[in-house]
Amino acid sequence: MSRIAYVNGRYQDMRDASVSIEDRGYQFADGVYEVCEVRGGRLVDMPRHLTRLQRSLGELRIALPMPLSSLAVILHEVVRRNRVRFGIVYLQISRGVARRDHGFPVKAVKPGVVVTARTIDPARGEDNATRGIKVITVPENRWPRVDIKSTALLPNVLAKQAAREAGAYEAWYVDRDGFVTEGSSSNAWIVTREGRVVTRPDSSGILSGITRGVLIEALEALQIRFEERPFTPAEAADAAEAFVTAASMIVMPVVAIDGRAIGNGTPGPVARRLREQFHRFSAFS
Repeated sequence: MSRIAYVNGRYQDMRDASVSIEDRGYQFADGVYEVCEVRGGRLVDMPRHLTRLQRSLGELRIALPMPLSSLAVILHEVVRRNRVRFGIVYLQISRGVARRDHGFPVKAVKPGVVVTARTIDPARGEDNATRGIKVITVPENRWPRVDIKSTALLPNVLAKQAAREAGAYEAWYVDRDGFVTEGSSSNAWIVTREGRVVTRPDSSGILSGITRGVLIEALEALQIRFEERPFTPAEAADAAEAFVTAASMIVMPVVAIDGRAIGNGTPGPVARRLREQFHRFSAFS
């Protein structure tokens, strides 16, 4: 079955779908995006994703192209048309099509909207979680506004490629002060030897992950000790456990950082428990 995309008001075969070469998303990465997990054919935590989308659009002064309720209908419809049971749905909104000029278009243009969905085999994720993933560290080199979920992801692309070339799955950024910020496509966490779960505050140099926010609520409900504070690669290397979170990975145990095993080099009990319990605290629609 061919995949179906929603592009600027039309549901189209992916092979025929296209946008203008003067779309500012293509010319300047002048746009934002969201990725929702699809589980059992339902969208996971979609209202939170749409709220963050609205914030990102506001920070870039891009108009909301339609009511959030209409976007929700389109997301569900793209998932339905592609018969996705487990996977992701991707939403991207650009400033729109205009003559190439760095400044905003003088006359208001209609924002561009693209939605796609694809299946991800859940067994693949479970296999990765059973074995755990490896992480490398790289210097932080992104623009300061990483709190905006912008499509300008070239530093993230290069970091992810560096991880792959090193035989790892993810790269963690390290800022000028020597602290871990986040992963190239995930939030970073450790579990101290005293059993405290630690992640960097979302007010300083990270994207406020939706999975991250749900997990914090889960930690409180499960009465697991939790701290929001920066941590260094050295502290991570000495931790009992480490893991990453993202809509596409849920809670993914980390078993090595820069070639050094974390704990006993296998997924730890806290990460495993949080992965098992996560969707109890998610909202499905």
